[in-house]
Amino acid sequence: MNREQIGRLLQHHGAMMVLGVLVVVGTLGFDSFATADNAASVVVSSSFLAVVAIGMTFVIISGGIDLSVGSLFVLGGVLAAFGSQYGFAVALLLPLAVCGLAGLVQGLIIARTGLAPFIVTLAGLLGVRGLMLAISHEGATTYLVKNPAFAALGQGEIFGLTYPVYLTIILALAAMVLLQRTGFGQNVYAIGGNEQAAALMGVPVARTKVYVYLMSGLLAGLAGALNAARLSSGVTILGIGMELDVIAAVVIGGTLLTGGAGGVTGTVAGVLLLGVIQSLINQVGNLTSSLQQVVSGAFLALVVVAQRLLSKAQRIG
Repeated sequence: MNREQIGRLLQHHGAMMVLGVLVVVGTLGFDSFATADNAASVVVSSSFLAVVAIGMTFVIISGGIDLSVGSLFVLGGVLAAFGSQYGFAVALLLPLAVCGLAGLVQGLIIARTGLAPFIVTLAGLLGVRGLMLAISHEGATTYLVKNPAFAALGQGEIFGLTYPVYLTIILALAAMVLLQRTGFGQNVYAIGGNEQAAALMGVPVARTKVYVYLMSGLLAGLAGALNAARLSSGVTILGIGMELDVIAAVVIGGTLLTGGAGGVTGTVAGVLLLGVIQSLINQVGNLTSSLQQVVSGAFLALVVVAQRLLSKAQRIG
């Protein structure tokens, strides 16, 4: 195996390798770590982040970024709880429609004007959070989920795992196929690799960009709705800084911030890795949960540096 192959292996599967090491360390170090209850807790709590991260994977591979997903997550939850008084369909479709529209508008602005995704989605972050505060009367009103069927969507279990976990698995598998086995997925990679070259090859650059931001908005809204169903309320204080956790999970999973490389499998590993780190911190007992942010930040910095070094090594090789 040459240097280039080793570099690709580490980039694509490094998060999975580290995840395996941490699981072994946790199993050997703590009796309560390798239990069915703890594993279920990690998987269930990670499922909502994973749904948002799947959409972010497409965005980052295309060479973009979406800072609005945290606000869309909160808005989706508030709209789902508000809509639940009108039935299951409204509770589910209202957040999808509004958050999807927000993603669509951002995608159109980015694709048609050429503005930097960072600026456009930063404006989206602020605008969407403002809309959420307006709906919830500056956060003073917490809407409760009043439809039992919708609440069951977030709380029902099969074999000890809630329905959102199985939905996340289905979405991840579908995203893998979409990214790896379809023309749309190849277009996403092409745009992230070299947008000008992709345009010369006839790739519909603008349309593909619109679709990836639409997808990101839809999945953020869906995750928020599922979380509201789990909590039986649209909590307005959630989602602050969530976009940073999502980006960290995607990048830790091997997706290059510069675009053109990455995958959903790595993203799922990155999400689980952050969940396992939090679980290990909880196992220690005398450490605060804020330490996870320190560990995640340090790990993210190491991953970005490693990606840079591996890219240079591959070019030299």
